[in-house]
Amino acid sequence: MNDSIDWDRVARYLDALYEASEGLEGIFVGRKFTLDGHLVGSIGEVVAAYMFDLELNAASTRAHDAITHDGKKVEIKLTQRRSVAIRHEPEHLIALHRPKGGPLSIVYNGPGSVVWESAGRIQTNGQRSISLALLRNLDQQVRVSDRLPVKRAPPI
Repeated sequence: MNDSIDWDRVARYLDALYEASEGLEGIFVGRKFTLDGHLVGSIGEVVAAYMFDLELNAASTRAHDAITHDGKKVEIKLTQRRSVAIRHEPEHLIALHRPKGGPLSIVYNGPGSVVWESAGRIQTNGQRSISLALLRNLDQQVRVSDRLPVKRAPPI
């Protein structure tokens, strides 16, 4: 990922999306307008690629979003909420959290098998959910040698 991206601008756009979501929920009480799916996923992917110097796979590649320069497959999750969902056991998982206004934090950076084994049962949509609290606890147990090195600070 190149260094010429205006990350301040990216952060402003992201915050505007959060503001729009909250505004719609205020107008249509009882309806949720959460920023989910491809939008948040794609933001997480480009941010993680920048931070960890990853090569992104084609959009919607099954089970893994990126690859390291030495060939490790990486699944990337970004959320503004309290959990993430995974569909397949990833080789390596990067889980990020960014509430409205930031800052972005790394919740988990380690082997995907540990997360897969700790995630909840498969839901009707084929996903397994895991809380950020549990991910943070699991992250505390990851050896330094099993983490991807952070090359750049979170840009947003």
